[in-house]
Amino acid sequence: MNKKAILLAGGAGTRLFPLTKIVCKQLLPVYDKPMICYPLATLMLGGLRDVLLISTPKDVPMLRNYLGDGAQLGIRIEYAEQPKPEGIAQAFLIGAKFIGNSGASLILGDNIFYGKLDFYRDALAIERGACIFGYQVHDPQRYGVVDFDAEGKAISLEEKPKQPKSHFAVPGLYVYDERVVELCRTLVPSARGELEITDLNLLYLKRKELHVKLLSRGMAWLDTGTQTSLLEAGNYIATIEHRQGLKIACLEEVALRMGFITQSELASLIDRLPKNEYRDYLRLVCDEGPSVSHPEPER
Repeated sequence: MNKKAILLAGGAGTRLFPLTKIVCKQLLPVYDKPMICYPLATLMLGGLRDVLLISTPKDVPMLRNYLGDGAQLGIRIEYAEQPKPEGIAQAFLIGAKFIGNSGASLILGDNIFYGKLDFYRDALAIERGACIFGYQVHDPQRYGVVDFDAEGKAISLEEKPKQPKSHFAVPGLYVYDERVVELCRTLVPSARGELEITDLNLLYLKRKELHVKLLSRGMAWLDTGTQTSLLEAGNYIATIEHRQGLKIACLEEVALRMGFITQSELASLIDRLPKNEYRDYLRLVCDEGPSVSHPEPER
């Protein structure tokens, strides 16, 4: 697997105003952790350790202050600015130098995935083409919708269709081969002035190289772009954590379970944390070690 990771945490957060007047959208709490932890944990659980975090000029300093360079998690985080929200696909042009000759995976900063991530690791192993995901929803007309054949190859892709051809929405998680930057450079802005991710996916579709992997019924996909969905996501995370006694998207735990940091490195990190419930949890994780019988639940 030779893929870089892009975490796109841009946008003005207008739907979450006035919350976003005082703090970066991706640092708003989803129960007990900032929103940014959840998509970053997904990338890490996919085995990706080289991350470019793209956000607004106003929000990049706050995100850098929170996450640093990623060394404490055994990963490398770089930062870049997206001055205006000019499309998801623009992230690949902003990150062209970072991506180089590698493939790339992109996740949106307000998307949360919970459950077995085998579908993602399988997608990252694809050497040629692109892979998107399908998640069954009752209101597909609100999303990008994918229809596919029996072999999992996409046969149509539409953005917010009035008459959807399937009930499978496309979540904000994508995997592309090393041609992604080259293809993005051929895109033309849409009527709303953005480089659309759907147009990029259609380029792969025309080449019959767009794979689709379906998320199972046991997989949860949540977005947190509105006050209601932010509250629902927080309640969901709280319910699971209280029931299991395990934390979701605890970055330090993910780093240990994935072998990105050692037990002694985690212990040193814990010593620098304030005394609270989060520190107590990490102490238990550290004492159990990386080979614990109940691994990080998303893994």
